[in-house]
Amino acid sequence: MVKRLFDILASLIGIVILSPFLILISILVLLDSRGGIFYKQVRVGKGMKEFKLFKFRTMYSNSDKKGLLTVGMKDSRITRMGYYLRKYKLDELPQLLNVLIGDMSIVGPRPEVPKYVAMYNDEQKKVLNVRPGITDYASIEYANENEILSKATNPEEEYINTIMPAKLKLNLKYISEMGLTTDIKIIFRTIGKIF
Repeated sequence: MVKRLFDILASLIGIVILSPFLILISILVLLDSRGGIFYKQVRVGKGMKEFKLFKFRTMYSNSDKKGLLTVGMKDSRITRMGYYLRKYKLDELPQLLNVLIGDMSIVGPRPEVPKYVAMYNDEQKKVLNVRPGITDYASIEYANENEILSKATNPEEEYINTIMPAKLKLNLKYISEMGLTTDIKIIFRTIGKIF
């Protein structure tokens, strides 16, 4: 209950304070390339419930048909504006709406697409017992995930066999330590990582 109240207040304050910045980014996204402002992708949340995760669009339209994983910052599907939004994690800001709606939390395991959730073992499925979040230990540890994948011979195999299990292990660590103090520490660590 305390966590949900914190999420509502934090997301509302974030949306209000950042609204001029969010409007500016929206205009720049529209001017940069054809397509909408937001990219909406189906992710799996608490209790296996699917929801649409919001991001600022950083790729050309229909780019996800060429693969779900982004490989490096030089991926040809990324727009000019998208490069900077991804670099500074600004494309994630619209997820404050997901938090306000109740699909997500500020801090929690990052929600995954159904394709990869289907590969979870019973232990890993425990991450689906809590509301997913914008950031957590795995987000901080793998902030450069795209660059790691760009060096792999087979990026998808690297993600499935190495990165995803490591991230899920960190997700489970978060669940075992969940609490307001932990969340605040993770928020400050995330801000530090971005800057």
